[in-house]
Amino acid sequence: MKLNHDFIEQNSWLMIILIVLVVAIGGLVEIVPLYFQRQTTEPVAGVKPYEPLRLVGRDVYIREGCYNCHSQMIRPFRAETLRYGHYSVAGESVYDHPFQWGSKRTGPDLARVGGRYSDEWHRIHFMNPRDVVPESNMPAYPWLAKNSVEGENVQARMRALRTVGVPYTDAEIAAAPEALKGKTEMDAMIAYLQGLGVQLRNVR
Repeated sequence: MKLNHDFIEQNSWLMIILIVLVVAIGGLVEIVPLYFQRQTTEPVAGVKPYEPLRLVGRDVYIREGCYNCHSQMIRPFRAETLRYGHYSVAGESVYDHPFQWGSKRTGPDLARVGGRYSDEWHRIHFMNPRDVVPESNMPAYPWLAKNSVEGENVQARMRALRTVGVPYTDAEIAAAPEALKGKTEMDAMIAYLQGLGVQLRNVR
C-alpha cells in the first residue's frame, strides 16, 4: 500500500483522521503557549473583578443578545485605533467568562464605551435609541427599567466565577445582595457599559 495523495483522497476515513490530527496539532501549537504568557493570563493595571451590579449587568447584556450586534474587540489596525482608541488586549478580559470579543459591527464597537456618555444618555438610549442616535436601528429595551435585580442570586454567580480564577473574597460575596437593592436591570446594564475599556482609554 502506497500512502500518497491519491490514496488519501480515495479513503475518506483516513483523510478525516489526518485532518483532525493536523487541526489538533495546529490548535495545540497556537493555544497552549497562551496559557504561559503573562499578557494573556494577568489583568492589565486597573482591571478588577466585576462588582455585583456590573456582573448582573453583563448577564443581562448577554441575555438580551447585545453581542449579536456589538463587538468588544478593537483590532490592531490604524482605522480601528483612530476611531476607538487603543486596540484590545487579553489582559482586559481575564475576568470575562466567556469574553465578548468578536468582529460583528452592526452597531458600534463597545470596547471603550465606558465613561464616553453619561448614565442618563444610556438610559434614554435604552428607552428609545433614536432619541439620541437618529440613524440607529437598535430596538428599544424599556422593560429593563421595570425589571428589578434584587432577587438575583449574584452570590452563586460570584462563587462559580471564583472556581475559575476570579479573585472574589468571602466578604465581597457576602455583601453582594446589598449592592443590588433598589436597582433595575437598566441600572445594571449601564453600570456594566460604563466600566468597559476605561483602563486603556488614554493609552495610544
